[in-house]
This record gives sequence, C-alpha cells and structure tokens, in this order.
Amino acid sequence: MIHLGEYNTLTILRDTEPGLFLGDNEENEILLPNRYVPESFEIGDKIEIFAYLDNEERPVATTDKPYIKKGDFALLRCNQVTKFGAFLDWGLVKELFCPFKEQAFKMKAGGWYLVHCYLDEETQRLVASSKTNHFLDNKELTVEHFEEVDLIVSHPSDIGMNVIVNKLHHGLIFKDEIFKDLSVGDKLKGIVKKIRQGNKLDISLSKTGYRGIEPNAQTILTILGDNSGFLPLNDKSAPDSIKNLVQMSKKSFKKAIGSLYKERKIDIREDGIYLK
Repeated sequence: MIHLGEYNTLTILRDTEPGLFLGDNEENEILLPNRYVPESFEIGDKIEIFAYLDNEERPVATTDKPYIKKGDFALLRCNQVTKFGAFLDWGLVKELFCPFKEQAFKMKAGGWYLVHCYLDEETQRLVASSKTNHFLDNKELTVEHFEEVDLIVSHPSDIGMNVIVNKLHHGLIFKDEIFKDLSVGDKLKGIVKKIRQGNKLDISLSKTGYRGIEPNAQTILTILGDNSGFLPLNDKSAPDSIKNLVQMSKKSFKKAIGSLYKERKIDIREDGIYLK
C-alpha cells in the first residue's frame, strides 16, 4: 500500500511522457512527475518518495522533503487565507490546507502557526490543524519518571510553557525551570521530572537530582574553558545572574560547582570560580 503523507520506498516500473510510474508489492502505482525524476535510473530501481494529492486530488509522488508529514507537528507559515480556509507553506508545490474549523485562532497571511498534519478520512486529503491539543492524550502514558523525552514547545501559560511530549502527550515546564528563551515550535530534549495526579507531566530541561549534577558540571567546565578559566559567579550569586550566564537554577548551579570543587577541578573564591 502507498501511504499518503508518508515516505514510501517504491520500485520504478516504467518511464512515460509525464514521468516515472512507481509501484509497491501490492501492484499499487503512483506517478513521479518529470520535475522529480533523477538524472540517472534503471527500471527496477528503488526510490524513496513522499506521497500526497496534487491540485486535481490525484495521488502523486515527490522527492522534495516536506516540513511536516502525517502525524507530525511543525511551525508553518500561512501563505494565504481564502473563503475556504488557510493555505500553509510546507515545502511542496501544493500548499497544505487548514480549514477554518481546525484553526485554534483565525489565521492570517504571513503568520506562523504550530500545526498537526493528519489525513482527513472523508476526503483522503492531508490537512493541518492548529488545535494541537486534540491530537494529544495523557490517559495512557508511554513515558516514565526521569525518562529523557523529545519536546516541541506548544504555547505559553501563566505558570510556564506547554510542550508536546514525544508527539503524544501534554507536558508543562514551570517558569522556574526555564533558563533560556523558548519560542513556539522549538524542538529540544527534556526530562520527565514528575508525574502528577491525572497523568499530568512536569518537564524539566535539565536532569534532576543526582542525574543532573554531571551534565551541569560539564556545562560549567565548558563555559570556564571558553572564558579563560574564570566565571564571575559563586554559591552566593543572585539567581538571575546565574540564569543569565549559565542558564541554570541556583540550586542546580550550586550542586554542580559543589561536585566540581570536591573533584578539585575548580576553586571557589569571592569574585567567582576558577578552573584549576
């Protein structure tokens, strides 16, 4: 079966005037238009393509790489808004359609929006939705305490930043856990810090407890090395100063320099810390 919205590895069946016809093991076929045909090929070669519907709603293949595929989340630019809905730039000739009913807020041309791509069962078209929460579920978690996870920054709240966890779950990074600028659509790594009642996920951008000492200590060593072995911070420095210079909480910073001091890798003085 040739899957729309996904990458498919298919066999080159025949060369025709409009392009190459490709097929799978179930005798399904799809056209790869001439503009995407490789310079050299042989009938029977395997080729990886992305499948979607063209402007005439026919399945078509492309070797271009879209910014988003079915089941994914991505930050996309709105190219235009018509009476039917919004059309987004996803890196392909035909724009990705987002119906008005799937817009969390009314989209405007030139704006950037975090969307989810899915296959509409009625039309068999790939469409976008900025109502990303509809595609996330925390009823049955697939993550555990202290597990490293993939994050996509979703939207801010009064108490922190909402994130998408492993493309499956809701998560929240509290304000006091944020030590660098985050923007909607950013992709980064995090740690499941806590699983609260109702399967609510508290996410940290640094490893917590003893798991966090080693990477934070390494970060400080790297910064020291980049700054001639000196950092104007110590265990009495203000939290804001620590956040601005090393992007850590004061608690994490103190644990890290304490570890480095015990290992005799740094000296802690009144004007800052020195690399030995």
